[in-house]
Amino acid sequence: MENHELKHIIEEADNAINREDFVALLDFYSDDATLVIKPGMLAKGKDEIRKAFEAIAEYFNHSLVVKQGEMSIIEAGDTALVISKTLLSANQKTDSIFSMERKATYVFKKDFNKIWRCVIDNSYGVDLLEEKNI
Repeated sequence: MENHELKHIIEEADNAINREDFVALLDFYSDDATLVIKPGMLAKGKDEIRKAFEAIAEYFNHSLVVKQGEMSIIEAGDTALVISKTLLSANQKTDSIFSMERKATYVFKKDFNKIWRCVIDNSYGVDLLEEKNI
């Protein structure tokens, strides 16, 4: 698992988020990808995903840091389910610190060039089941 290609891809995507390089970040997504912004709010397609990450960066005062902890990858042909402990931290405002751990779920699919692309990015994981409006 340590050397699985998807683990490294997700690490690179996290690094792009951390440095707010949203152009590079969009390369990790399929054209029709869906991002769970928060329960009940989805971004669909690269344009919406970019706008969502720009708004998230602004919300967290441009200090969001994302990294992955323990990860499990289940692969079937050209599709993979990734379950990961996602660690988030930020100086949300000048007077408050934000830190949390989520149990994220991501779905990846290989495109026609055999490159893994994220098709569903759900950092909330199964916690979405607790939300009535999803």
